[in-house]
Amino acid sequence: MKFLIIASSPSSILNFRGKLLEAISNADIEVHIAAPDFSNNSDELTKLNNLGYIVHNVPLQRTGTNPLSDINTLKSLYLIIRDIKPQYVLSYTIKPVIYGTLAAWLNRVPNRFALITGLGYTFQSVEETGKRSKFQKIIHEMYSQALAKAHHVFFQNPDDLNLFRELNLIKENKPTTVVNGSGIDLEKFEATPLPAINSDNRITFLLIARLLADKGVREYVEAAKKIKAKYPFIKFNLVGPIDSNPSAIAKEELDGWVKLGNINYLGKLNDVRPAIAESSVFVLPSYREGTPRTVLESMAMGRPIITTDAPGCRETVIDGMNGFLVSVKSVNDLVDAMERFIHDPSLIETMGAASRKLAEEKFDVNKVNKVMLDKMGVNKPND
Repeated sequence: MKFLIIASSPSSILNFRGKLLEAISNADIEVHIAAPDFSNNSDELTKLNNLGYIVHNVPLQRTGTNPLSDINTLKSLYLIIRDIKPQYVLSYTIKPVIYGTLAAWLNRVPNRFALITGLGYTFQSVEETGKRSKFQKIIHEMYSQALAKAHHVFFQNPDDLNLFRELNLIKENKPTTVVNGSGIDLEKFEATPLPAINSDNRITFLLIARLLADKGVREYVEAAKKIKAKYPFIKFNLVGPIDSNPSAIAKEELDGWVKLGNINYLGKLNDVRPAIAESSVFVLPSYREGTPRTVLESMAMGRPIITTDAPGCRETVIDGMNGFLVSVKSVNDLVDAMERFIHDPSLIETMGAASRKLAEEKFDVNKVNKVMLDKMGVNKPND
């Protein structure tokens, strides 16, 4: 038996799907991985090879809409699947879902699955305005055609599933399952002691995200500016890579923020655990998510959360118990939530403990993966 997973980035495979692939491999199924750009991700390639997985490089531009490039992606995936002859194919993120699912259908793969991990810029403003650009209509039609060829579609929050149905991207009779994000490895991301807070209440806030406008990075920086004007000893850390996405923050803008002294930019980190351990409160003012992995990581390490009352984000916080939900794009709401921790630092410990408990109960990666494996019909021998 062979299982092929198709991804848009080598760096996401072990970080987001490592435990899932481990469970599949433990079921005596040969694991294949198709993704682009392994030549620039040699460490990931080595790790995957050492685990016994078979890796296939595929030409795929994660962003951009070059038709010739996308046709080449579809053709390459078709040939890879034809040669492997897998019994299962799982694709996640937009281009793998579209082209991977279509290529699997053309090859008559008997078990085809898609995982919607978030909607991204191709869905921006659709819910607010009810209008779609020509580009969005094209992408949505491609989604519709591909998902019609999938046997089962996984979503990471109910809002995304509902939107796909409202836009008629997925039929009512299509088998779907909402899972609790990608889950979190509770052993890897174990609870860590909170940083000491002295008489000045020197709390450290942290945002980890790709530097995109729709992650709420600008709102976070503006809130930091307002807070530091009143409480100069409060720290604001920012972690994440500059991105090629159309909504990416430019390096010049980032450099300007750092120069003003309102945030500390820690760059892109291969291991975010030290940054989380040094933080008091995790903040993600995102406009929309699948289920934000960085929030789950911070919850597992026992940190309270400030995030938006937006799809995906709201799934991670019980307002007032393990953190606070704020309005999307509201700097004032962010400031108010931050000040609640500044004025009452005892909330950090109690809400941080509640975050860890919620991570254990709802987001344990083994529980999330079991749901997916059961729906895909992938079980351990003799199960």
